[in-house]
Amino acid sequence: MSQLSLSPSLARCLFLTKQRLAGPTPTPTPDALLNLVRDLGCVQIDPISAVERTHRLVLFSRVGYYDRAHLDQLLWRDRSLFEYWAHCASIVLTEDYPLHNPMMRDYPWSDRTRAWIKQNQKLKNYVLREIRKHGPLPSRALTEDGIHPEDWVSTGWTSGRNVSRMLDFLWIGGKIMVAGREGIQKLWDLSERVLPDWTPREKLSEREVTRRAAQRAIRALGVCTPRQINWHFTRGRYPDLPKVLAELVKEGRIREVAIADWKGQWYLHADDELLITQLQTDWQPRTTLLSPFDNLICDRARTRQMFNFDFTIEIYVPAAKRKWGYYVLPILHNEQLIGRIDPVMNRETGTLTVNAVYAEADAPKNAGEAVAGAIRDLATFLGAGNIIYNRRRVPSFWKKSLK
Repeated sequence: MSQLSLSPSLARCLFLTKQRLAGPTPTPTPDALLNLVRDLGCVQIDPISAVERTHRLVLFSRVGYYDRAHLDQLLWRDRSLFEYWAHCASIVLTEDYPLHNPMMRDYPWSDRTRAWIKQNQKLKNYVLREIRKHGPLPSRALTEDGIHPEDWVSTGWTSGRNVSRMLDFLWIGGKIMVAGREGIQKLWDLSERVLPDWTPREKLSEREVTRRAAQRAIRALGVCTPRQINWHFTRGRYPDLPKVLAELVKEGRIREVAIADWKGQWYLHADDELLITQLQTDWQPRTTLLSPFDNLICDRARTRQMFNFDFTIEIYVPAAKRKWGYYVLPILHNEQLIGRIDPVMNRETGTLTVNAVYAEADAPKNAGEAVAGAIRDLATFLGAGNIIYNRRRVPSFWKKSLK
């Protein structure tokens, strides 16, 4: 079989289609949201809500306005989804439990961490006992009174937060799970009481986990290199990936592809060969805004290569040193990332303030109406009755539309 060759443009179109950022927008039912997470593999969680929490924005970018209660239903009633560590803290699929269970069984804790856990068996037993007796519980319901644990020491915000660190270790180890939320506060319960009876629990071999996870990553990325696979979905957890990829090629499950002007070894899932043909005649692009933690741009090196777009999250950069803003949303237009906006949502006044709109050097000057429409869609999703622009920080060629 001859090697398949793609243009960079077609590779981008495939990536966007597989990320559900192109093509028809589905009616946002619970099943549609579940299928969306199934295509993505995972959706990152982050507590910052300057605009909206990232997992909600990721879904919005793909399905538009949806009922947030439908996502809660999938997480807390149907239990089709749960929170765990994928490429970061994420929402993942319960059906993928066998892909995440190896990390729960054998997380590579550092010697220092193992020693801390061993020193704090009393704290561990207390946390598990209280959750078993009273769960689901928020972390504030658990105290250190009378336990006198050995303090967790770090240079970050976790230093001295012994209960929180123990909860994290028990979560990563699969002993407890998030059973619900009160605002951003997690409610912890025993995993055995959170996971539904239908959860697949087979223990897969290390090779089989890599085979399945790699194929899920390849499907989500459209086309990708081994490094990009390793950086996606179950980030850094692909033992023997080169050998597994060679096996999958030999079996015809994936194909090696060449992309004009792009170096490296690229792979495509065989299931997407027909889609490649369809996209050459039926490409349905969109204009939308992306969370700074969106799956499309979580791999910064890939983002630069595929879109010639350099994106850095500046949340932890001192305000005076920020180039773009605190919580910046990239603008997707057709097959390109053409700029970014710096918004903030005031929920008390129902106002979405756009502090700045930035356009890339090659951004189309006639995209103003499309960008304005994407911002209006975001405002509707957020429940904002007003949009206020800083007119001094809007590209001149889009000013007529952004008002």
